[in-house]
Amino acid sequence: MKISVIVPVYNMAGEDKLKHCLDSLVGQTLKDGEIEIIAVDDCSTDNSFEIMQRYEKEYPERFIAIHSPVNHHQGGAKNIGLGIAKGEWIGFIDADDWVVPDYYERLLKKAEETGADMVGCDYSLVDSYTFEPGQIVHNNTHEQTGIMDEDKYRKLLLDTGSLVVKIYKRYIVLGDESSKEGKYGAPKEDALSAKLDIFPEDIFYEDNAVSNTWMLRVKHFEYIEEPLYFYFQHDTSTVHTISKKNLEDRMTAGRQILREAKDNNYLDKYHPEIEFMYTVLFYVNTLFSAMPKNQHISGCYGFTKRMGEEMKEAFPDFQNNKYYVDRIHPEEKKLIGMQMKSHLMFYVYYRLLWFYRGLRK
Repeated sequence: MKISVIVPVYNMAGEDKLKHCLDSLVGQTLKDGEIEIIAVDDCSTDNSFEIMQRYEKEYPERFIAIHSPVNHHQGGAKNIGLGIAKGEWIGFIDADDWVVPDYYERLLKKAEETGADMVGCDYSLVDSYTFEPGQIVHNNTHEQTGIMDEDKYRKLLLDTGSLVVKIYKRYIVLGDESSKEGKYGAPKEDALSAKLDIFPEDIFYEDNAVSNTWMLRVKHFEYIEEPLYFYFQHDTSTVHTISKKNLEDRMTAGRQILREAKDNNYLDKYHPEIEFMYTVLFYVNTLFSAMPKNQHISGCYGFTKRMGEEMKEAFPDFQNNKYYVDRIHPEEKKLIGMQMKSHLMFYVYYRLLWFYRGLRK
């Protein structure tokens, strides 16, 4: 089997979202026996699993439908899929996105031509079902490609891009698990008992938590500068959802970034990059998502105070990080500097600032 594509599914039946995704996968130009599509229903409350079962019946040579009786978010669904994946390569796709018909064939061909063990491309942001590119997002750069060295690793850590818009040799995803006999490629009927422990479960931002470790396993990265993946934008997307749970999940993912770096012994070597990634995910993005009054984050004062204290404890010198200095907006740096000195002063100033701006509108 050349490639296993894992699709976590949760309540995607509406507006034919799941259908668009699965049609694009079963219609891939790779032959039967070269691709397996493993769709894992994460305890949906709509008829997503029934839709998946119809695809399995119609495409038995390339489609596998699995139902998880417990919802563990995308990380849990991906772990189940990885437990039965047989492919030399691993790919992921969100269940509300879709890809061009020769997507996996082109990425695999690029790998065969270059010897790469990770291949990616650009993607297009769209708000309706189409194969006409909308807003094109360059997921990576050519400066990150080729045989990896320390400079390329640093560039990849800083700007990894979306993990679903790439394919990986299985050892990049599975690490030591890829060499353990009986730990992967289990039959479908054993899917729930064979699930692996690769992604964190029960949180959003599971990709952020593991991406650094994956990037540092890559030996050769290649990139196709074309939008072959279509990223559907809608109001229920994780990136558009602000809730206290969502913000807490960002912080959990940030903690795992730090833990992964320590456990895999690359924190010291790539300290500036890990510090900056942690700072942005755990602290900066979370702080300025929690603070706007219209988001109604309960207990915002105490929540943001504890966040600032934990940030300072994890990386006390983060404001001098070279990437922080270059990349964080000056106004955000001013507000953060204020919070690091006095949370009360920061909080009152922020509220008054936005109250004043609201009056001027």
